[in-house]
Amino acid sequence: MSNRSRILILLASLALGLMYVLPVWRITLEAPQYPEGLGMVIRIDDIAGVKEHDLRNINNLNHYIGMRVIEPDDIPELRIMPWVVAALMLGGALTAALGRRHMLYLWTAAFVTISVVGMADFYRWEYDYGHNLDEENAIIKIPGMSYQPPLIGSRQILNFTAHSWPGGGGWAAILACGMGVFVTGAEMRRARRGAEAQGVAVDAAGVGRDPSAGPSSTRGGSAGGGVAGAALLAMLLSGCADPEPRALVAGVDTCAHCLMTLAEAEYGSELVTTTGVVHTFDSVECLVSFLEHGRMIGEVHSLWVTDFGNPRDLVPAEKAFYLVSPSLGSPMGLGVTAFAHEDARNAALQAFGGEASTWRGVKELVTDTWPNGRPVNHGGHGSEIR
Repeated sequence: MSNRSRILILLASLALGLMYVLPVWRITLEAPQYPEGLGMVIRIDDIAGVKEHDLRNINNLNHYIGMRVIEPDDIPELRIMPWVVAALMLGGALTAALGRRHMLYLWTAAFVTISVVGMADFYRWEYDYGHNLDEENAIIKIPGMSYQPPLIGSRQILNFTAHSWPGGGGWAAILACGMGVFVTGAEMRRARRGAEAQGVAVDAAGVGRDPSAGPSSTRGGSAGGGVAGAALLAMLLSGCADPEPRALVAGVDTCAHCLMTLAEAEYGSELVTTTGVVHTFDSVECLVSFLEHGRMIGEVHSLWVTDFGNPRDLVPAEKAFYLVSPSLGSPMGLGVTAFAHEDARNAALQAFGGEASTWRGVKELVTDTWPNGRPVNHGGHGSEIR
């Protein structure tokens, strides 16, 4: 997930907190005998009148036509809803913190499903109160008449006009859900572009790799365990062998410069010191900026970048071929992508546009754009490309 996507999901999760302090829904009744109207607000855990006696007056009117008394304590959804919203807030916060696309998809699907089920249940509740009447004891009887208020909008019921609209908390939930759907769509398109780019790069390089596997092939239980074991072995042997890079672990490694978790292995890079210490980075930009502004202990032995066509391979930074393209926005926004082979870089250049570059050119781009060692706008991919 991009930084912008993670921020939007975090904001969406926080917006749900408004449901605890603002009404989720509001139903009002207008009639000549009630010039100020009658109103009922549905909160996350309660139902009350807009004015002090409104709910009592609504129940008195309902009694005349055979509708049941509205008792908040008899509505189980009011006890469940606070926990459901809390779970959505926690799930969204975890999704933003970890930056995993599959968690985003799961969270959005759960949010949309809960929203649809909630609205269907609200409609069922309105239908039940408006149709299942105690006609035997009703004072006013009109055959075939129902008194169900609209799910959303306005409706004439006898001499009353009923209005049903989301309250402040409801609008916050709608905005949060829409934001989740928007971010999910953007991340799906971004993942698809990345897969297509890898396919172009791999074909040009002559590497027989299935593009559909994507960078996520470096993740998972057995692969992650194998990588972790290899990293441990490398550390044990570092004292008696020439310092070397290690395989990057997406979702586990942390960028030594921006402190973000490495979410996309195809953009990762490493700095290896003369003592064998490996510093990992989530982008080439962060590696360059760390060299200029980081507080590194020890001398640099070697610099490594990930081959975009095969994220499991690391290439010496000075020997890699670079593409700067807004269509292949890197995690930190400058659009720097590294390739092990020149023909793979050129194929990607033809497919996605941009400019070919060298290690020296990339360093100049980063230092010119980030003079203070940090991006001006850390909010999304491509935001820093000039």
